[in-house]
Amino acid sequence: MADAGYISTVRVFYRKLGRIKYISHLDMNRCMARVLKRSGLPAWHTLGFNPHIYITFALPLPLGFESNCESMDFRLTQEISMQEICDKLNAVLPEGLTVYRAQPVENKPDAICWADYEITQEYDHQNVADVAKKFAEFCEKDVIEITKKSKKGDRLMNIKPHFSVRNSKTDENTFTFTLRTAAGNTLNINPMLLLDAFAKESGIKYDWMRVLRISILDQDFKEFS
Repeated sequence: MADAGYISTVRVFYRKLGRIKYISHLDMNRCMARVLKRSGLPAWHTLGFNPHIYITFALPLPLGFESNCESMDFRLTQEISMQEICDKLNAVLPEGLTVYRAQPVENKPDAICWADYEITQEYDHQNVADVAKKFAEFCEKDVIEITKKSKKGDRLMNIKPHFSVRNSKTDENTFTFTLRTAAGNTLNINPMLLLDAFAKESGIKYDWMRVLRISILDQDFKEFS
C-alpha cells in the first residue's frame, strides 16, 4: 500500500555546474523537491503522516564538485512525455542546473561500480611538468594507504586497486587528468582521498582546482542509465 498511487518511475539526468557546486546534497534534495512542485509535474508523494515528494539520487555528489552526469529518480501519477518532463524542469531550475535527458528507470543504483572525474589543477609557483611526473610516480606505488572515515569510525585502507589515472596532460601552469575511482554502495572512493595523500607526501599543493564528474559506470564500464 505504501507504493500505491503512482504509475511509473522516471530518471532525469542533469548537469551541476558553477557556483551551485557549493550547495550540499541535503540542500540539493530540498532544491529538487521545490523544483518538482514549481514545475507542475504530476509527481507522486509518499503516504503517511508527513507526505513529501519521493526523490532518490543514484550517487550523491560531494560538496564542491561539479558534474555532467547527475541523476535523480521520482515517480509520476500520470503519463507525460519525457521531453515535457525536461522542458518543465528546465523552466524552473536555478542557475547551474540543467536537465538534458529523462527516461524510464533501467538500472538500480547498486549497478554503479565506477566514476570518472576530470581533475584540473593550477600551480602558480611550481613546474607543472615536475608535478605531473611526481604524481605519476606516486600513483605507481604498490600501496597507497589512506585513512577512510565512516560512520563506524576511521580505518586505514589501501586505495591502490580502486583507482586509475587516464588522459593526463600539462599546459603552462595547468595539470589536467582523468581519475577513475570505485563508486557505489559497496565502495565509494572520493578523489580527494588520493589527491590529499599525494599533497601530504610530496608537500606540493595546488593553487586552484576543479573536479568535474564526467561519467558514472557499471561493472562493465558502460554508462549508468
